[in-house]
Amino acid sequence: MHALYKLLLLRVLAYLGGNALGAKIINGVKVQEDSMRFMASLQTTDGHWCGGSLIRDNFVLTAAHCDNDGLAKVVFGTHDLKNTGTVRHIVQKCKHPDYHNDTAENDIMLLKLSQSVPVGETIQRIQVPPPNMNLQPNQMCHVAGWGETEAGRGVDELRVVGVSVVDQNVCRKQWSNSKWIPHLPANVICAGGYRTLKGACYGDSGGPLVCNGMAAGVVSFGHEDCSDPHFPNVYTDVSKFHAWIDQILKEKGC
Repeated sequence: MHALYKLLLLRVLAYLGGNALGAKIINGVKVQEDSMRFMASLQTTDGHWCGGSLIRDNFVLTAAHCDNDGLAKVVFGTHDLKNTGTVRHIVQKCKHPDYHNDTAENDIMLLKLSQSVPVGETIQRIQVPPPNMNLQPNQMCHVAGWGETEAGRGVDELRVVGVSVVDQNVCRKQWSNSKWIPHLPANVICAGGYRTLKGACYGDSGGPLVCNGMAAGVVSFGHEDCSDPHFPNVYTDVSKFHAWIDQILKEKGC
């Protein structure tokens, strides 16, 4: 697989780097202060890098491709990154053992935090789905993230947009027309992007696709032109990794 594809997958298609590359929730709105309190900002010394969600008091769910040597802390409890939130350092990065960065297979990771996060009014957990949760085409879900609302204009406030689930066969067919993704990875959910101008983009990697009040998916990749209506956004299907997640939580690490 040629170098351009790898660059796009890791740097463009995968929405990395809120400050370095920008982040964009396409046609979204500001998240209400009393909602989506499970959202986490994964940060390097340069600031926001990826999104994530709190699933246990000391574990965050995110994407494996968000791993970075400079990734050191997670910020909770604020929708505006200009404000001080609750900070926890990362002590363990548990990437799925079968993750492949050149194909985006098994793009999922758990982060163990230095200490538990105080869950309450400003910080909440989100549930992971049961094994093999079945989402229906056209079902409405939501994705949120920090960053740009248009190219070159960054924001610090968390934004959210509604996206509908895309049939797997349609998603597979659409991506087969791309020179970057010859085969759609297994164990993914497609939602948003296709036939719309709504979805995730740079900097939103690792954030949850929220369906039925659960973290059904993890933002993995999409087309380099985030507003291209031909290509659905692709998320790791969290329900397919239920046993792996349970094992890490039970053993309190990897």
